[in-house]
Amino acid sequence: MEEYERNILAHIKEHGCSVTSVLDPDGDQPAFSYSIGVAQSSDAPELIVVGLDSKIGHWLVNEYNRRVKAGERFSPGVLYLGFLEGFAVQFGHVARHYRSEYMRSACWLHGGPNFEALQLIWPNTSGIWPWDPEADDWFRSN
Repeated sequence: MEEYERNILAHIKEHGCSVTSVLDPDGDQPAFSYSIGVAQSSDAPELIVVGLDSKIGHWLVNEYNRRVKAGERFSPGVLYLGFLEGFAVQFGHVARHYRSEYMRSACWLHGGPNFEALQLIWPNTSGIWPWDPEADDWFRSN
């Protein structure tokens, strides 16, 4: 077992999950952060946050973990408060092929992409969602 894998397992044991943040060094792709172990520790879907600064993404994954450990559950298409100050967020299902592509350490833990995962979806500062006609191409693609 590699050192980073031992660190992941230690974080899961201590906190209920580990968080991985990925940055594109060229800046061509959006940053993303995701959970590893929430499904095991809380019997809730893993989480990915795309397009936000890694510190914010990391915090959001930890907040999700805290809330699911307390028994809260999240459903796609429902507005939730308390994640981003002044804004509601929503959740959407993450397709299996995206779990394989982006959530690699979670796939390692689960032995493949056969686990549930949600994406935390946020509006821009004007309250526009990625699927709204007013959303720009960058926001829509994240």
